[in-house]
Amino acid sequence: MGAKAETVAARISRTLAERIISGAVESGTKLRQNDVAEEFGASHVPVREAFRRLEAQGLVVSEPRRGVRVAGFSLAEIREVAEMRAALEVLALRNAAPHLTKAILDAAEEATRAGDRAGDVQAWEEANRRFHRLILEPCAMPRLLKAIDDLHAASARFLFAGWRAEWEAPTDRDHRAILAALRAGEVEAAASVLARHVQWIGRRHP
Repeated sequence: MGAKAETVAARISRTLAERIISGAVESGTKLRQNDVAEEFGASHVPVREAFRRLEAQGLVVSEPRRGVRVAGFSLAEIREVAEMRAALEVLALRNAAPHLTKAILDAAEEATRAGDRAGDVQAWEEANRRFHRLILEPCAMPRLLKAIDDLHAASARFLFAGWRAEWEAPTDRDHRAILAALRAGEVEAAASVLARHVQWIGRRHP
């Protein structure tokens, strides 16, 4: 697949992911290749690739002879994603820690403040994701970061499904505790708070 088709596939998968995550497209909805190709003015090749990406993120399931539909999710899946995030983000943080500069930590603190000011769940989730990306990216492990990104997409979907009715921005004390530990050079303390923090989404669902 050429670079242009790759870009089209990325654009299609990002747009569809946003619709699924926000709840605009509900669980169980069938995604038809022809309809998606027509909407984006694309051939079936990038659409199939976009579907593969969404499947890797756990947002759709592909069923033999029945096509692709938007995935539902169970409490077990929510907990699995939370456990995986805890393990992988701690691994990334331990490798990122030696490369975290004051500027990166300041930017992460600003992301936390943006989360506190968020007027809706989408804005909060965006700020929250930015915080995690800032402190983890310096690990320079692209495959690990890609896996974490996919897990964040799944987490966002669980979060939006649970929060759609009402929204009140939570004050993120965990983020502040992680930053304080990192500024003090206490990497294991930061890792321990991070592990507990990302498992929170698995516990807040009944």
